[in-house]
Amino acid sequence: MAARTILSPTSGFIREAGFTHSLTPARNCTFGCSYCYVPTMRLQGGLQPADWQRWGQFTTFKENAPELLARQLRPEQIIYCSPLVDPYQPAETAERLVPRLLAVLAERPPRRFVLQTRGTLIRRDIELLRQVPGLRVSFSLTTNRDEVRRLFEPHCATFEQRLETMRALREAGVDVWATLAPLLPCDPEVLAQAALEATGRDLVGDPLHVRAVKPRGATTRDAALRIIEHHGFQPYLDPAAQAELVQRIAQVAAAHGRQFLTGPAGFSLLSQVD
Repeated sequence: MAARTILSPTSGFIREAGFTHSLTPARNCTFGCSYCYVPTMRLQGGLQPADWQRWGQFTTFKENAPELLARQLRPEQIIYCSPLVDPYQPAETAERLVPRLLAVLAERPPRRFVLQTRGTLIRRDIELLRQVPGLRVSFSLTTNRDEVRRLFEPHCATFEQRLETMRALREAGVDVWATLAPLLPCDPEVLAQAALEATGRDLVGDPLHVRAVKPRGATTRDAALRIIEHHGFQPYLDPAAQAELVQRIAQVAAAHGRQFLTGPAGFSLLSQVD
């Protein structure tokens, strides 16, 4: 698919977190995570009906994204990639679009470029990542319990594989952070300790979106809600229980001289420029 533009001015959550633009290299995501809020955005998220009706079954790459990016990049931009798909989704293995984007970013770097992923495929591009000034990787960790991962995000890497990837990025000199979002059923102290050891950074995160806390906009989709009900995970939707979970992680972070922030305040840690 040929796109008309590749950088979008931000609004809402991402704008509040300090990003000026977002970059979404594809439409629909082949990780197909059950909780993903993007299909609930529908047309507002730039989707077509087939995308939300068959979420995770295919993707449509923006094949001219590198050429568009070269024209639209400016040195003052703070860019988040991506609020709508994972750049290292499984289909990227064959597509190889991200290396082309990284090559453009290395030549014309913005002020900050944050690459959000849960895909261990990112290790393929370590040398390219190192060449992009101002690049920061935000790597998603949702749970330390593999039986939970298999329920909610079966096409994603295991906890240990993600930790190995973060360690490899850090050892290569890539600025990598752990994003504990969404917080699935987990052992919070184990999750936090592992994330801190892998990155040496403050922690970013968010509980699962629930209407009691977030009355408007995108939210956890029904596929995850059915899993939660079937397996007795309802406390993870309770605002008071979510607050306790966040507090327990924050206590572990504080013991290491770090902080754990959620919502726009947490994601603003990623957009900050020294």
